Amino acid sequence: MQDSVQTAIWNNFLGHAPDWYKKAILGFLLINPVLVLVAGPVITGWLLVGEFIFTLAMALRCYPLQPGGLLALEAVILGLTSPHTVRDEIFNAFPVVLLLMFMVAGIYFMRELLLFLFTKLLLGIRSKTLLALMFCASAAFLSAFLDALTVIAVIISVAVGFYAVYHKVASGKHHRDDHSHESDDTVHDHHREDLEEFRGLLRSLLMHAAVGTALGGVCTTVGEPQNLLIASKMEWQFMHFLLVMAPVTMPVLVVGLLTCVILEKTGWFGYGAHLPASVRDILQEFDHDQTEQRTQRDRMRLIVQGIAAVFLVFALALHIAEVGIIGLTIIVFQTALNGVVDEHRIGHAFEEALPFTALLVVFFGVVGVIHDQHLFAPVIEWVLGLDFSLQPGMFFIANGVLSAISDNVFVATVYINEVIAAFNAGHITREHLELLAVAINTGTNIPSVATPNGQAAFLFLLTSAIAPLIRLSYVRMVVMALPYTIVMSITGYLCVVYLLPIAHLD
Repeated sequence: MQDSVQTAIWNNFLGHAPDWYKKAILGFLLINPVLVLVAGPVITGWLLVGEFIFTLAMALRCYPLQPGGLLALEAVILGLTSPHTVRDEIFNAFPVVLLLMFMVAGIYFMRELLLFLFTKLLLGIRSKTLLALMFCASAAFLSAFLDALTVIAVIISVAVGFYAVYHKVASGKHHRDDHSHESDDTVHDHHREDLEEFRGLLRSLLMHAAVGTALGGVCTTVGEPQNLLIASKMEWQFMHFLLVMAPVTMPVLVVGLLTCVILEKTGWFGYGAHLPASVRDILQEFDHDQTEQRTQRDRMRLIVQGIAAVFLVFALALHIAEVGIIGLTIIVFQTALNGVVDEHRIGHAFEEALPFTALLVVFFGVVGVIHDQHLFAPVIEWVLGLDFSLQPGMFFIANGVLSAISDNVFVATVYINEVIAAFNAGHITREHLELLAVAINTGTNIPSVATPNGQAAFLFLLTSAIAPLIRLSYVRMVVMALPYTIVMSITGYLCVVYLLPIAHLD
């Protein structure tokens, strides 16, 4: 009886995750209290950050919310952070929480229109290189004015739609039949090779788009949360921010788009997959079938979704309200005018975003450890102790490294507050402060594409429903992001060190 109880407890712990993974998490939970007593809270804090990154890296083995949540709870119990600090971190990022709760759900109700438009686009553009460049450039442009999470949510919704259509037909069913695309058991053998090629295509397009959100997001005050934070601290308006960042952001944008083209031409780092002929035929048949079967009511639904999309773009560009509130507005508008009034149908829209929202709150617990244990303080003190001429470049590097393993909003907040404090104390001039502010902003945005930890859009993609379907793991994402990370980071660093001071003097 005792053995069966132990077996049941072990089987219930983290569910179907592999035994080695369960043992690793259990080992983390057991060693942390010992390490606090032996090595102190700072070393334990760094270890905890590494353990949380491990749970993200193994997201396809077990969703990071449960193991990461256990680690965050233990951190609070051990005194590495406090509930008060975690609450403050959540409140500081509450607009992002609202965005995830409502904006992603709002995009869900727009999926028919998005699938209609992107199907035309995918079938209309024969060149894979041009298609990839368009995804990257479009994501960059949209992210300069909208939120990166909103943009990537749109792309994910489209990718899921494409995948579901092909998977259903490859399993021998009709477009209008019910079907679960989570398992390949029903896929016919002669479709399996094309399915893998199609997965490669979707992976590359999604990664190009995700990088695009970083390329565009760094350019304006509204592109990323830390941009708005830095702009408000420096009292920079929208156009001034755009211009002062341009000596770094514009060259990085150009080399980023060139990298996209080169990767597709060479097929390096997992890129270069093309749309198989059989997939194109199925999508064309789907598009033709949808056109033939579309009723007046269906057309009106598309029109309502189109109106909602136009409203969304203008509302976000003009910032008439918090992004999450705008998302709730388009939910109400679309569901009311398209007859979606059943509670369960509405509930499906929130299934994608709420697990990630919970994971983000857990992540704030880990950020709380970084904050309370001052894990980044030695790096900040070291950089501020360097010669003034070296500081902008080193701030770019330091922010980039820390943003790749932590939340870039938190890193930017810590650094901008420190340099403003140095300015207020009379240690640096206003001109030098502005150089450092540009280095901090670009440093937290550009190199952070290295891992899903630094960019919320990357983390959202990794933990979304599409990631396991197209076999996009943490390691594969890091590998595919590597050429972008190297090229963009080197370009950004050179611009901060050499071009920015010249442009600033002019």
